[in-house]
Amino acid sequence: MEEQAKYEVLDKRHIPADVPVKAETSDIVIAAINKGYDPAFIEKMMDLEERRYREEARRAFYEAVAAFKAEAPAVKKDKYNKYFDSWYTSLGNLLDTYNPILGKHGLSVSFPTPEQTEKSMSAECRLSHRMGHSDSMKLTAPIDQAAIGKVSGQRSRNAIQDIKSTFTYLRSATCEGILGVSGTEASQDDDGNSAGGKEAEFITEAQAKDLTATIEHKRVDVEKFLAYMGVEEVATIQAKDFNKACNALKKAKGKQRED
Repeated sequence: MEEQAKYEVLDKRHIPADVPVKAETSDIVIAAINKGYDPAFIEKMMDLEERRYREEARRAFYEAVAAFKAEAPAVKKDKYNKYFDSWYTSLGNLLDTYNPILGKHGLSVSFPTPEQTEKSMSAECRLSHRMGHSDSMKLTAPIDQAAIGKVSGQRSRNAIQDIKSTFTYLRSATCEGILGVSGTEASQDDDGNSAGGKEAEFITEAQAKDLTATIEHKRVDVEKFLAYMGVEEVATIQAKDFNKACNALKKAKGKQRED
């Protein structure tokens, strides 16, 4: 009964407006404020409370990460880089695979505004828990200008696409790093061929040049066209999809030319 009477004053409505009280402030600190204890003493108590809360948030974060790791499935490498002859996991595949599980455990990933210079870009992936604790990974890389035909010597994408490609790659790499996951070779691709075995067959340099010329001539929205074809650049359209690309461009109205 005495303990109950002791804490009957725990009513935040009676706390002076100039006293900062956080939502997680304990009843003991609130009682001290209500009883008019020395402000310096109350401040020390609140600092201790904040340290305790930060420690709880940190522990909750790592417990959630452990729970995520126990449940997270393997993610497949679903994209092929023609220039480096290697498969990699796309950002979309990473997020589609892991976002539902991360959310289940109170976790989420975000990508703060990237830092960029004329020749390089830095991107960061932040993994946060609902209680406020977070961890992050940051990587820096040169702006990707590798999309140049080996035979024609012509660029297959513009400067804006170079920036997007770099940002997308850095987000994928930092996301894999902060989550502690790594893509595995797909067992089979859409054609039934092993991703780690038979190399995908892409359109030729001449075909890529023709498609690019048509895109520029008709002023087709490149982003929409690439999204429709399911690729990140013209040069990586598969050979079997060349006619599909031609028909799509043939039907595309594009933008009206002013010249």
